[in-house]
This record gives sequence, structure tokens and C-alpha cells, in this order.
Amino acid sequence: MRATTAFLAATVWIASAMTLPAARGQGGTVTPAAGPPDAQALVTRYCATCHSRSGQAGGLRLDALDVGRFRTGDDAEVGELIIRRVRSGAMPPRGAPRPDAATLEAFASWLEGERDRAERVQPHPGRPRLRRLNRVEYGNAVRDLLSLSIDPASLVPPDNAAFGFDNISDVLGLSPTLQERYLAAADRVSALAVGDGSLEPEAHTYTIRQDVSQDRHIDGLPLGTLGGALIRHIFPLDGEYDLQVKLYRSNLGMMRGLQLAHPFELAIDGRPVRAATVGGPADLDAAFERPTETGDAIDARLSARVRVAAGPREVGVTFTEAAPSLDTVRLRPFLKSAQDTLDWTGRPHIQSLTIKGPFGTRAAGDTPSRQTIFVCRPVPPSAETPCATRIVSRLLRRAYRQEVDHADLGRAMRMYQAGRADGSFETGIQRAIQFILASPKFVFRVERTTAAAPGAVSPLSDLDLASQLSFFLWSSLPDDALLDAAGRGTLHEPRAFEAQIRRLLADRRSSALAENFAGQWLQLRNIGSVLPNSDAFPDFDDNLRQAMRRETELLFDSVVREDRSVLDLLRADYTFVNERLARHYGMPGVYGSEFRRVAVRDEARRGLLGHAGILALTSHATRTSPVLRGKWVLENLLGTPPPPPPPNVPSLSEPGKGDRPRSMREQLAEHRANPACASCHKVMDPIGFALENFDAVGAWRATEGGQVLDVSGELADGTAVDGVISLRRALLARPEAFVGTMVEKLMVYALGRGLTSHDMPAVRQAVREAALHEYRFSAVILAVARSAPFRLRAAPELGDAGPRETARR
Repeated sequence: MRATTAFLAATVWIASAMTLPAARGQGGTVTPAAGPPDAQALVTRYCATCHSRSGQAGGLRLDALDVGRFRTGDDAEVGELIIRRVRSGAMPPRGAPRPDAATLEAFASWLEGERDRAERVQPHPGRPRLRRLNRVEYGNAVRDLLSLSIDPASLVPPDNAAFGFDNISDVLGLSPTLQERYLAAADRVSALAVGDGSLEPEAHTYTIRQDVSQDRHIDGLPLGTLGGALIRHIFPLDGEYDLQVKLYRSNLGMMRGLQLAHPFELAIDGRPVRAATVGGPADLDAAFERPTETGDAIDARLSARVRVAAGPREVGVTFTEAAPSLDTVRLRPFLKSAQDTLDWTGRPHIQSLTIKGPFGTRAAGDTPSRQTIFVCRPVPPSAETPCATRIVSRLLRRAYRQEVDHADLGRAMRMYQAGRADGSFETGIQRAIQFILASPKFVFRVERTTAAAPGAVSPLSDLDLASQLSFFLWSSLPDDALLDAAGRGTLHEPRAFEAQIRRLLADRRSSALAENFAGQWLQLRNIGSVLPNSDAFPDFDDNLRQAMRRETELLFDSVVREDRSVLDLLRADYTFVNERLARHYGMPGVYGSEFRRVAVRDEARRGLLGHAGILALTSHATRTSPVLRGKWVLENLLGTPPPPPPPNVPSLSEPGKGDRPRSMREQLAEHRANPACASCHKVMDPIGFALENFDAVGAWRATEGGQVLDVSGELADGTAVDGVISLRRALLARPEAFVGTMVEKLMVYALGRGLTSHDMPAVRQAVREAALHEYRFSAVILAVARSAPFRLRAAPELGDAGPRETARR
């Protein structure tokens, strides 16, 4: 109840902090720049015909547009829309009267210059924002604060997403139900961190997906083992635990792989705690007579009660290769080992592991979290309060991302004292940790402006800037070094700022960029839901699915770690594979479950466009989708997403009985014949057709339905392509388009909001700065972090609802 009251009270504090009075920022007038003398005439001649009172194509009217308004910073949204359309080659549309390329380039460059100059003189960096930690950030913050790796998905619900990311402030609300979940999470986490001896026994079940092939080695398990899983579990206390293993069985209760004996092993941190055998004549005979009872008896044979020391442990459940199974006679040797197939001569498949406990004599133990929390011990008892003050002060500074305030310390210490009165010194510390984790100062990130007047612009404080950096690059709290720099007031200085960014990028915690930023930008998180048709693709299993995602994450992480050009995401002549993925690609000489870096000798496989994961998530269950692939490239690599399809678009028609199979190009011709669909399909389809040599799971093919594939086409700007190689070269011919899109995505992710037309000059400036350093990853990050939207904030205008956010270029 006290934690709830504190939570609500601090929420009121946050609301008031968002509206502090602020000091007038820099203002000024825009000096008109000399531009093409015929800019107005060009718009009138080539644009106003369609974009007029009678036409208003795209909802845009330009017949009354005064281009001189761009010089004063007015009509920013219209100006950015024109720039985007002209730069992409979409306007004027092909077939309509168009000026020559040099004239269009001069016009676009002039308009960009006007917009950039106006924004430099009078920036619009956005208002201070209130941002709740999303689920991933909450888990990372607990990990770095308490040295406790929790599963945040078991504690707090999933987050809403907007503009492609789940850390957008406007959709990270706080309902009463969610507030209760955060309070319950604070209670659970504090108990785990301290080792609360009053914790009741509980059960956690870890289930292996049905489509995991368990006839090969699983990465992380000892060599010489097959199948199973390696599970990372936090044992809350020293004590006895029941580890219960269950095998997959059919609907009739029959298990696979019972013809031969299979040695089973259950191990904790590599130390075997249970060995047994599954299968053999006795089990096989019993299964025919009493399948359900036999299955239950085998499961009990694999389970054990063992004493385990508190802390994070790796629990391995697997079989060994000591007794090879017989080869099943098949017309085709499938790579997938399906547990739902009753195969007597195969291998058993593990379905789940349930961990129950603790039981018996229990103790807190010596865990990493306790070592982090208890930096002192109260000996003698009179030292309890000074020791508790030291512990709580240290946690407050990291958790609240600011220097310790006496009022905050007083509230936390009162919670400690209440807990101490109910129990021991450790009970008091646990209660203080619970209070800290339940506080809005931990759960929310607050940006405060110090400007004195509505609309005035001022820099973020160094402490707010530290949080902005760490959550951008680590998805977690600032560490002590970053807080120290902010506390000294030196973080905003250019050299210190750059040094901290490079240090954060070099830290392993920057892997969050691959997992969270790239995982959402490139939609890698969706690979888990890719379910190809098992008849059309019988070899596809979860082992391949996970390998696909890991390949792209490792490529992105290598660009970060080695500070390579971000263009290597498109052109890299190397990749990361394990045996399963290498066999999918037809790469020889790769064995084992461990990923390793290999050279890509087939140019078609280079970069993202050759990654099976990208190709699979942009396909349907039974076939490829040039539309989805074209849309993915336009949206994620070029920043020009097509509009939503019109309502009631018919699906592709299936061939009739006796009809010859039709290629995807022939089927999509029907959509292109529809005028309502043609405008978008003529932009998306050529990109998708260029990728048609990859099937629905990203494997290479030369034919479809017995016909040689036609992968030729013409892009929106007139560039001819004849496959993935020429498509990649076309994208690399305009590197600023790809880099600009990546900068936009990074800004949305860093700022926690969609971009507005006022942000686009900062995007262009960041691209220009990165180009001076060959678009190296650090140069891109530095350019984003130096931008006005990242470092400045404007005090809210009275009655201002805020600019419209679009996140499109």
C-alpha cells in the first residue's frame, strides 16, 4: 500500500515536472537564399495541373503555392513532401511532362537548402516527453541495477508499437491494470534479488516448440548430445527442487524412438544430476500394451529432486549419441525431425521441463544480485543505518538516473525502516528496493525543459542527455561513468560527448541495437511467426527459423562492433551461419550448431537482400510475394512506403483444373491491369520480381512451375534490373537514400516519437556528416546524437496539441 501511494504521488510530480517554466531560446529571422529563378514557374508548370483545386492529387494543392514561403520556414510539411517525391523520382510521374534531370536536381537541392536554413535559424526540436520503460528496457534496467537477469515477459505485458517501434512515448500509457503489474513486478524482483526466505514453492514450465528438430546438437549443450534444450533459470534460494521432464507423444499417448535405447542426461551448469535410458524392447512392448501409463513412467524416470544453490543456473535436458538410432527408410531424407510423426526408429523428443521449488531447508545463498546489492555489512548492529543508507543511495542514483535527492533518500529509507521493523536488515533492504522499482522515477523517463517562455528552445540537461544516450544505445540505464560525466556537467561538451558515445558502442550492451533496433526496423522479430506450408517446405523447422534471425542480427552487430560502413548491410561479402543454415544455402564445409563467420562467394547472397530470414518473412505460407518484398524494400530500405491498398482488393486467382501453372508475374498482371492498383504495383512489383530467384523460405531457384523465372523489371526512376544483384547495385548507386532511411529509423527509435517535417533537415545533415566518414556506423550514431531533435527541447506552447508526427521521408 505504501508503494502504491508513493507511485501515485510521484506520478503527480512527473506531470508537474513536464511544465516547468523555461528560458527563451535562440530566435531570429531567415535570410532568403538565392535559388533557381524559375522555381515558382516549375511548380506551376509541372505540378499545379494535377495538384489544383479541381484535382488535388494525393490531397495536395499546389496551384496557389508561394515557394517564397519556404524561405521563412512556412509550409514545412508541403516542402518536405515535395522533396521526398522529387528525390524518389515519383514526381512528376512517369508519362507526364517532366523537366530534365538537372533541373529537377537543382530544384530539389534549392528546396532542401531553404528548409535546412530555416530550421537552423528557428529549430523545432519537439517538446519534452514522458516515456515509460517498455518491457525490454525494464528487464535490462533490472539486470544492470541488480545483476539479475529476469524474463520481463513473465512480469509485465507486451507493449503497443507505433512508427515501427515499441518504445514510442505516446503509446506507452499506464492503465490501472498495468500499474498493478509493475507493482507486482517490483515485489517479485526485490524478493529474487535479496533472496527472500519467505518465498513459497512455485512451478515454472519451459516448453520446446513442436517444430524443433531434436535429432542434432543444440547450441550451448555439451558436444556429443542431441536434441533437448538449454534453459536459463533463476533459482531463488538454496534448496531442493523438483525437475520434471516430459516427452512428446501422439494423441494416443505413443512416444517416438522407443525401438532403441537412448541415454538421457539432466545437468545443471554442466554437472549431471540425472541419467536414465529411454526406449528399448521393454519400453516398446509396454507402450503397445499401456501407452499412457508407459509414457508417464518414462517421464518419471527422467525427473529428479536435487539440491541447487541459489542464483542463475543453466539446466540442460538432452540425449547423448552413445546409441545411434536406425535410419528410417524414406523416399526423401528430410532435414526436419518432426516429433508429431510416430517414428519408432527415430529419437525421442523432449516437450517440456518443469522446475518446482524450493523445498526443504532454504537459504538466501551467494548470488550475483546479492553481491551487487550488499556492498557493506552492518557489523556491529549499530552500523545498520549507515550501511543501509550507503546501499540505498547507490541504488537510487542508478535507478533514478540522477544525483541522489535528500527527499528521495528519505522516502526510501523510511521504507527500509518499516521493513527492518518487520524483520531483518535484509528485509529492510528488500522493502527499499521494492519501493525504488515501483517508483515512477524508475519506471518513467522524464525530460524537463528549463526554458522560461512557451515555445522557447533549450538543451537537455546533462543528466537527461545521459539517459537519452544509454537508452538509445543500450536500451538500459546509464552506468556510473556516464552519470559521473553528467554530474560534472561535462557531458554536453563535444569531445566528452563523443568519447562517451564511442565507449557505449564498444560495450557489449550495445548488442541491444541489433536485438531491439534492428529487430524492429528490419522486422526480424516477425520471423518467429513465419510458418511455411509443411507440404511445400517439409524441411523447414524452428532450428532454421532461429538461425535465419541470428544471421541478420550477427551481421548488424558486426557492423556496430567493427565500425563498418552501414552500406555493408547491403553489400557485405561475409555472413554468419551454422550447419543448419549453411545446408539451406548450399554452403559446404560448415558443421555444428555454432555460428561462425564465412565468406559469401555467391554475389546474390550478399547483404540483407540475400538473407533467408528477410525473404521468408516477406513471403506467404505457400509462395513468394513480390508485393510484400517490394513493400519491405520501399519502407525499410528506401523510406518511401506505398499507401495502404484500396478496400476489397481481390486475392490472386487460383488456376482452374487442367490449367497450366502460372508464374507470379502472370498472376500479378491482373492487379496491375486494375487502375486502382496499378500506381502502387508498378513501383513495388519490379523490386519484388528482382527477388523471385529466392523461394518462400529464401532458398535459391531458377524456375517456377517448370518455367524459367523472369526477374527483369524497371524501377520507378527508370533503372532497369534483372535480379537481386542489379537491384542491390541500384540501391547502392544512391547511398544517401538508404542511409537517410536508416537515420530516420534511428531517430524515431532514439526520440521515442514519430518524425515531423521539422526533423527532416536534421536527417539530411546527419547523412551529410556520415558521408564524410564513409557512412561508418559510429559516424551515423554521432550525427544522430548531435542533432537538434536529440539534444534540444522546446517548452510546450499554450494550448498546443503538438506537431503531427509521420516518420516518413
